Amino acid sequence: MIRTAALALLLTSAALPALAQTSQAQTPLPAPTSLPRPLPAIPAPQDRDYPGVIGIRVDLTDLDHKVIRVRQTVPVSAGPLVLQYPKFIPGNHADTGPIQLISGLTVSGGGARIEWVRDTVDPHAFHLDIPAGVTEIELGFEWLTQPDNAVWRVVMTSEMVNLQWEKALLYPAGYAHSRITFAPSVVLPAGWQYGVALTTTGRDGDVATFAPISLEHLADSPMFAGAHYRRVDLDPGGRSPVHLNIVGDTAASVNATPEWIAKYEALVDQADRLFGARHFDHYEFLLGMTSKMGGIGLEHHRSSENTAAPDYFSTANPSYGTRGLLPHEYVHSWNGKFRRPSDEYVPNFNVPTQNSLMWVYEGQTEYWGDVLTPRSGLGTVEEAVINLAEVAGFYDQQPGRQWRALQDVTNHNLLGYRTTNPWGSWMRGTGDYYREALLIWLDADTLIREATRERKSLDDFARAFYGVEDGVWEARPYTFDDVVSHLNAVHPHDWATFLRSRLDAVGPEARAPLDGLARAGWQLTWVDSLTAVEKRLMGGWASDFQYSLGFSLGGNNRISGVRWGGLAFEQGLGAGWDLVAVGDRVASSAALREAVTAAKNRSDPIVLVVKRGDEFRTVSFDYHGGLRYPRLVRIEGTRDRLADIFAPRRR
Repeated sequence: MIRTAALALLLTSAALPALAQTSQAQTPLPAPTSLPRPLPAIPAPQDRDYPGVIGIRVDLTDLDHKVIRVRQTVPVSAGPLVLQYPKFIPGNHADTGPIQLISGLTVSGGGARIEWVRDTVDPHAFHLDIPAGVTEIELGFEWLTQPDNAVWRVVMTSEMVNLQWEKALLYPAGYAHSRITFAPSVVLPAGWQYGVALTTTGRDGDVATFAPISLEHLADSPMFAGAHYRRVDLDPGGRSPVHLNIVGDTAASVNATPEWIAKYEALVDQADRLFGARHFDHYEFLLGMTSKMGGIGLEHHRSSENTAAPDYFSTANPSYGTRGLLPHEYVHSWNGKFRRPSDEYVPNFNVPTQNSLMWVYEGQTEYWGDVLTPRSGLGTVEEAVINLAEVAGFYDQQPGRQWRALQDVTNHNLLGYRTTNPWGSWMRGTGDYYREALLIWLDADTLIREATRERKSLDDFARAFYGVEDGVWEARPYTFDDVVSHLNAVHPHDWATFLRSRLDAVGPEARAPLDGLARAGWQLTWVDSLTAVEKRLMGGWASDFQYSLGFSLGGNNRISGVRWGGLAFEQGLGAGWDLVAVGDRVASSAALREAVTAAKNRSDPIVLVVKRGDEFRTVSFDYHGGLRYPRLVRIEGTRDRLADIFAPRRR
């Protein structure tokens, strides 16, 4: 680099006289009259009405290219205008608006093109100067949806589209999103049907139009549309309609049997019995039966976006997680949407969200979702107990709590939305404010039950906190103190200390919140063999050595999920290693399970050969504890409060 730079300097010096002569012969350039004008600040949102109604038409017909095309008409007045693309997406709890996929933006008004300039700090904002006399602008752009799930989730296939309005619009800065009105419409592929929480006002061929609605609620009203569609009434004659809208890869995939429909009808009934009020004028479950579209489970106030395997309704034992998905998202209509953490109740989608109460928003929703799954018949009590054992076992063995409190994890999304790293057990992550918080709410529930001799429970909190103002579907924010006061109204206790001691616990003595299990009449144990039901629910059990050797075995015998501080960690193993051999046998999960089992009755170590790139190593594990899987067992002579909690409500 030094020699190259010196040569360039010599060549430049030799050319200076010639350049000087040339410049003397040319007409000098005029001096600039002014520096480039700095961009104005993006207006902060104000609680005022945006004048006029913004029209938006979304064209979903380009299935070949997987491109969604958007046209908008925006009432304007002369002067500066900033258009914003949503950045902080509701339900994502982070800045996930995919501005990288927005292209081809053009703006015109008064018959002429109007140029825009992207903000130099915030790429989600576009500055315009509206000429005098222009009262409306037209803008168009494309949302370049992705062909696979490598980076961005697939939302468009040849058979269905998941339209998320907040990813397909621009809106004027300076106004609260509740005070900006949109008039939406969509152009559908020929013959397609759709499910959406919006009110359809007309359909002309394949163009559907909807009643004007605020930007806040438009962004909260996604659509699933498809060639194969079925709509099921889950509450015939109910006080506010609830429907299951199913779209699928094939016609067969949308054929939910009467037995399945009965379970979802029971879900609606059990949620009514739990909360006692409905905070919607109607509710639309949107369920995509697909192996092509990206998976999703996302909450909205009057709907939810969900996907399942195409054979979900026809297989004997579909995934327990999928069976629990709709109960979880349905609970969010009450917790997270109607009752919303105050620091998530932001004035528009470009104001940063805060996540300090995610252990309520997601954690208590996880609890009620796991409760409603067996109460509705979507799962059995046995399955619910096995699921809880997995959660308890995971947090009982999690090393990350030595340095990081659960409360800190609520901000994890803001570090990078659901990012992964090779040391998840040490770093902790977003799952903790779902599943560890679930254990805290079980703890609270069983404490109330025990202290009141079963006269009260967390069900009473749910009805008092969420089950008010029937029919209202405007958000009601809450704070930490609101949660504490409502718990005290059910049963007086030092709830602030109860919660904070569990949320803020950190250090070598910090333990998983398992007191609720003991109070429920169960305890965590470890076993070396599983029942048939446990194997079915613990799908990765055959390659799971987390609680013995301290890692999992992935595809092609790739070592993954090395537990921080575990045996594999102490052997220097981490990401990128492959298992080549188990003793003198070719590597496989079966061979490793047999070796771990055999070592229980022998004193010689378990010997593994591993490989990373061109490097081979032989490692020895002086371990004789056998395979270890979590299981909950009953504590003799105690009340089975899990059975009480999971039992369907009859009143």
